[in-house]
Amino acid sequence: MPPTLPNEGLLQVDGEAAEAFIAEKRIGERIKYLRLKKSMGLVELGRHTGLSASFLSQLETGRVVPTLRNLARIAMVFSKDLSYFFDPEPQTLFRVHRTKDRLRLPQTGVDDPTYFFESLGYLVPDRQLDPYFAEFLPGKAGRGSRAHQHVGCEFLYVLSGALDIQHGDGRYHLEAGDAVYFDANTIHSYACAGDVSATVVIVTLQQPVAIQAASRGHGPRLANGGSKVRNINAAEMRSPVDSTTSGKKATVSH
Repeated sequence: MPPTLPNEGLLQVDGEAAEAFIAEKRIGERIKYLRLKKSMGLVELGRHTGLSASFLSQLETGRVVPTLRNLARIAMVFSKDLSYFFDPEPQTLFRVHRTKDRLRLPQTGVDDPTYFFESLGYLVPDRQLDPYFAEFLPGKAGRGSRAHQHVGCEFLYVLSGALDIQHGDGRYHLEAGDAVYFDANTIHSYACAGDVSATVVIVTLQQPVAIQAASRGHGPRLANGGSKVRNINAAEMRSPVDSTTSGKKATVSH
């Protein structure tokens, strides 16, 4: 049997094949995804890693290839392992929420709830949008709406019935087919405006856009200055805060 040479059986890889392999991993795109997820600019990432913003920009666009040392610096900023940049990408996100599998939860913090709600996105991890189906019960003596606020924006679409919304100093009446989009950092509350329940779809967006508007004088600032966006779970969706606002009556038209 002839002797085995040291390099026998090893694949000879040219530079073009190596570049193609790196491109397939989409390292730059993964870096950009992590950065934007944290609402972090290139300059800020540069301060954390010791790398220049221009160099990081070239990394994200694939014009340069990072060394393992530089990639490790970036991974540590986002509490990731180096393998994150080389592991196969996860499958496209797709989650079905079956009616029979959803939980119907009551308003928290009260003995006599004014509404019940179901999360429409509970199977989605690390989500930015929180969709809910809610049923607001007709009012009765001793049952009042409670106000709350949270970071981000909120969208509401009325499926059936009628709903009154208190937002800051304004009070607005919505009927089936009406929709509203508003700054959720402003104190707001809801109340069924009829003898039958009002059903609505609510979507909350967990982004600091409301805080930016507040800094321009369009709403109250959070006590912590809004430096960090906090995920709000189902139990916190309607914080039991007493409403102290009142104001003029207005109508939202179709």
